[in-house]
Amino acid sequence: MQASERDQAAGLRALATQKPVKVIAVTSGKGGVGKTNVAINLSVSLAQRGRSTLLLDADLGLANVDVLLGLSPAANLAQVLDGTLELEDVLLDGPAGLKIVPAASGVAALADLDARQYGGLVSAFATLPYDIDVMVIDTASGIGRGVSTFCQAADEVLVVVCDEPSSLTDAYALIKVLSRERGVREFSVLCNNVRNPAHGETLFRTLLRACDRFLDVRLAYFGMVPADEAVKRAVRRHQAVVECYPGSPAGLAFKELARLADNGDTSGDVSGRPAFFLERRVAGGRALGAPTDA
Repeated sequence: MQASERDQAAGLRALATQKPVKVIAVTSGKGGVGKTNVAINLSVSLAQRGRSTLLLDADLGLANVDVLLGLSPAANLAQVLDGTLELEDVLLDGPAGLKIVPAASGVAALADLDARQYGGLVSAFATLPYDIDVMVIDTASGIGRGVSTFCQAADEVLVVVCDEPSSLTDAYALIKVLSRERGVREFSVLCNNVRNPAHGETLFRTLLRACDRFLDVRLAYFGMVPADEAVKRAVRRHQAVVECYPGSPAGLAFKELARLADNGDTSGDVSGRPAFFLERRVAGGRALGAPTDA
């Protein structure tokens, strides 16, 4: 067994008696579709519902969760990875009691971690002194190793798309890679910045037809967030739209999406604090970050 696998196995044993954690990976095939805004507002909405929620900024080289919320982290995941600090030391307090794990912006080394470093990152979550109910991961965009690793480990992969041809084609490419190289077979799709519910459903069906024709996957329509000037105003105020404009069309949509996410079942094979992928990687006899046999 490799060292990274031994680290993960030790972390798993320490977590075995803890309660289940629901993990949602928010991802997209390309940038510019509002993925991070979705992750933030979904997380804040879940926290407002009384769920102990942790938001991990997993865009490890181009972090922006803290920027969008107007937070100024004194430390970040870079210090956790080099052993300077524990994960608890870098947590930020967000709206409604949300806890945020900030990444580092402009640190090239964080954008391309190897399997051992990913193992160390995941094992760091075992040090948190409290349990959480839901963990939301804001992945990077595209099909890099980090995106694949986090999505492979999550209970639910939420793919964010908008009404742009490149958004749909890149989302299809992402789903193809995750299904064929990582064994991910189920995806939820969120249509962002759409005119109305019918517009969102049309976008979803376009992606669904392509996936049904060429891929062995299951797509579910998670919902839509309407185009809303309140979102832009909230961004300028460095706040979540559900916090400063809760009655806006977008604010209400995010609250409904959080209700749906909150009512979903937590995967029965995940236990522990949010070192959520330990069990899946160890059980498969693979180091974190290694592709599955697809």
